Amino acid sequence: MSTPAKLTVDIWSDIMCPWCVIGYKQLTKALDGLAGEVEAEVRWHPFELNPDMPAEGEGMAAHMLRKYGRQPDEASTARMVAMAAEAGYEMRYLGEGEEPSRNLWNTFLAHKLLHWALTGHGGAVQTRLKLALFDAHFQQRRNVSDAEVLLDVAESLGLDRAAAQAALADDALGEAVRAEESEARAMEINAVPAMVINGRYMIPGAQDAAGYASLLRQVVEREGAA
Repeated sequence: MSTPAKLTVDIWSDIMCPWCVIGYKQLTKALDGLAGEVEAEVRWHPFELNPDMPAEGEGMAAHMLRKYGRQPDEASTARMVAMAAEAGYEMRYLGEGEEPSRNLWNTFLAHKLLHWALTGHGGAVQTRLKLALFDAHFQQRRNVSDAEVLLDVAESLGLDRAAAQAALADDALGEAVRAEESEARAMEINAVPAMVINGRYMIPGAQDAAGYASLLRQVVEREGAA
């Protein structure tokens, strides 16, 4: 039996981005289908869709009106929710008989926590934290800019609360996040998700599972021929 090709997958993303969790879920489907062919180490990197978001957050309708001059499109939201379900993720924007509850939050502190998780605990733990933060935002409607919420999420995964709290207060971690955001700009990453395979091959936007599988196989072929 041949040895699976080992790939690194660096994902620039934001917790506020529904397409980031959709893209990741489709990526995992692709990797499941490539079992025995490909083994991937996933690492997450910071990208703030709205770095100027105030601490108190902003409702989606007000945000769309301010930034784009229009209201949210209910049909587009419904399509996105359906695509998430197809990828294996439940978006709980709409409760039964409820109006949409879609607040946006500043994510800088969350990115600090994710950077700490990667450097201190590795990519697998960081991915668990990232997915838990997606759930906190898209399913539980929690304020992921709130330090106590972030600490609760980290602790729920078995991470040390005091160490996580120290990470949130660590200025050096903040500088590291800013440096990675600058790296994204240098690579001309202007939208997320953006996946970089083996540090060389960019996959922009959310693809379906078949698309990811095809692109990963192409990378394996190119790397093997290099």
